[in-house]
Amino acid sequence: MTTWLTWLGIAVGVVLLSWAVLVVLARTLPPGTARELARFLPACATAVRRLRQHPAVPGRAKVALLLAGLWVLSPIDLIPEFLPVIGPLDDVVVVALALRYAARRVPREVLLAAWPGDRRIIERLLGPAAADAS
Repeated sequence: MTTWLTWLGIAVGVVLLSWAVLVVLARTLPPGTARELARFLPACATAVRRLRQHPAVPGRAKVALLLAGLWVLSPIDLIPEFLPVIGPLDDVVVVALALRYAARRVPREVLLAAWPGDRRIIERLLGPAAADAS
């Protein structure tokens, strides 16, 4: 049992260390699309946390956001994370789908206020506002 716990501790340490390295590397990216993409998942995690705490978000949307957050944190992926560029793709797709689902049930202003990143990214993900769509 202690051997198993030791290996689990090592695995968690390696994951946390790899995240720290990725954060440091993401900060060295030049301004532009690559930098914004590197900031997408952390911004999604912050938005999910903020939306789950907001009273205007209905229960079903909170559950969808919670599942998306758990998907991102889960070590089990459809596409392994160690593959460059496409590794986090399944995480991005799941979070984007959860945010679009929530967008149909939550006031747009609440979603925009919860987004910590570049506003253009969340607006593109959500699509045109209801008044603009007609």
